[in-house]
Amino acid sequence: MVALSFRNVAESIPIEKLAAVSVKLADIVLSSKNDDKMPNELANTILHYWQRNLLAAEQGLEALLEAASLLDPEKAIVSLNELGLADAAERVKQVTAKA
Repeated sequence: MVALSFRNVAESIPIEKLAAVSVKLADIVLSSKNDDKMPNELANTILHYWQRNLLAAEQGLEALLEAASLLDPEKAIVSLNELGLADAAERVKQVTAKA
């Protein structure tokens, strides 16, 4: 059995929903009051993908999923459910439970 990761979650999101998910997750990251929980390396990774317009690509989405789950996991899960991605939301729960 393959261990679940944010990469697995990003890969499970349908292509047509990538942009909407990236916007929702970016909003969570940018509006979070828990920015002290964000590792510098992850912030730099997100900035790197943003500069290259790749936040809606799987790599960018992986970083946004990790950041949103660190900063506000409940909001991340609710947002995925609101977008009709209950399976992805469940996977995020499983990945964050292991952390």
